[in-house]
Amino acid sequence: MPLQPVILSGGSGTRLWPLSREAYPKQFLPLTSQHTMLQETVGRLDGLAEEHPRQAIAVRDPLVVCNDAHRFLVAEQLRLMGRRAAAIVLEPKGRNTAPALTLAALVAGQSDEDPVMLVMPADHNIRDEPGFRSAVADAHALARDGAVVTFGIVPSAPETGYGYIRQGAALDRTDLIGPAYALDGFVEKPDTETAQGYLASGEYLWNSGLFVLRASVWLTLIERFRPDIAQAVTRAFESAASDGDFLRLDAELFAACPSDSIDYAVMEPLARTVRDREGGDLPPAIVIPLNVGWSDVGAWSALWAVREQDASGNVLDGDAFVHNAHDNLLVAKHRMVAAIGVDNLIVVETPDAVLIATKEAAQDVKAVTQFLQRQQREEYIHHQRVHRPWGAYESIDQGSRYQVKRLTVKPGESLSLQMHHHRAEHWIVVSGTARVTCDDKTFLLTENQSTYIPVGVTHRLENPGLIPLELIEVQSGSYLGEDDIVRFEDRYNRDPVEPRRD
Repeated sequence: MPLQPVILSGGSGTRLWPLSREAYPKQFLPLTSQHTMLQETVGRLDGLAEEHPRQAIAVRDPLVVCNDAHRFLVAEQLRLMGRRAAAIVLEPKGRNTAPALTLAALVAGQSDEDPVMLVMPADHNIRDEPGFRSAVADAHALARDGAVVTFGIVPSAPETGYGYIRQGAALDRTDLIGPAYALDGFVEKPDTETAQGYLASGEYLWNSGLFVLRASVWLTLIERFRPDIAQAVTRAFESAASDGDFLRLDAELFAACPSDSIDYAVMEPLARTVRDREGGDLPPAIVIPLNVGWSDVGAWSALWAVREQDASGNVLDGDAFVHNAHDNLLVAKHRMVAAIGVDNLIVVETPDAVLIATKEAAQDVKAVTQFLQRQQREEYIHHQRVHRPWGAYESIDQGSRYQVKRLTVKPGESLSLQMHHHRAEHWIVVSGTARVTCDDKTFLLTENQSTYIPVGVTHRLENPGLIPLELIEVQSGSYLGEDDIVRFEDRYNRDPVEPRRD
């Protein structure tokens, strides 16, 4: 029975601001290695078949469920790995993990086989990947027989920021590599004293948010425990349409779906019903302990804990310097950062924002993002460098009635055929070759050449070359917002008019 990786990539990662932004959240960032967290998740099963040949597990291409706004980021990061997705399912609106997994199960269930799904958030870090794959092999064997399996993280501290899983009796399975237990129940995030008791008992594990079960089993369970979610998602799925590499849902139908997590919607009622012996027709719920250096990297303090530290406990990323300083995290993305005589600080520098906090206050970063969101500040949504499917642009300078940007257009890519009501543009080629359409004229520009696009003129910018096109764009006019775009043709099927944020 094949293994279908299901990657849930809907998180916003606001507690890792200013590096993580709404339009470019943490799963698309290289936080713990040279690869992004999404790429690490995709590659985490590489070697499973070779390491466990007796299980004969065929691993399918990943199935990714993501926010509609992140679709090109997902596709591009997979392309950079030389990988393809079985499907990229687009959520028009976030509805938590239970609807997302229901979508994945409906897609996976379209094949003749009933695959075992391995459900993984896109933003977790695991140090011991061979150990993780061994646990996956055990979970696959259990799920193949109809069980619902979750992984519980062996706790290393009385953590109050995680929910816990209570393990029951050990399973008598000689075919498994490691131990497995009946899942006796879930408990909410505890206070410090309760968490210390959990740790001392040895009966509790952190709730990882990782699940393994057959597609048909999930669809049966969601229909039983949350038929409202099952029906709403099915209606949206039946009205879905393919858009290139993406599967688009009916936005209105999906917005009507209730929001709930996998835990609350299914896992908790399943564990309770099975434990109380009221569900003789239900599959067994099983937990496998996982001790593989797992972290959800949910805050800057967690990132400090998983990164390599110097002799004084400092983590330095970028052009950073410390003197007589201990246990600090310094992230320098744009300029030098120096810390002298300070301990237990988090300093994160980006071109448009700087965060300074103690490690103990790392969870309070959400206060900043909530403020930025209320004020409708751009720093909540975008970095200074904004990614687009054709490349990226970066603001260099701006003032009254003008703005200067640096544009990078990837080889073979093209901006939409478009028009602006309120601004004119000057384009100056720095490197590469530009093909420019301006009204009914099309011409080439090379290094050090320039052109002018008047207000109200239909135009397009393309890169016909084999290297990135770099150019400087000078905008001038009465309104310079990104929503002043009317698209006539667009190879990426974006909206004809860029929506304005209220």
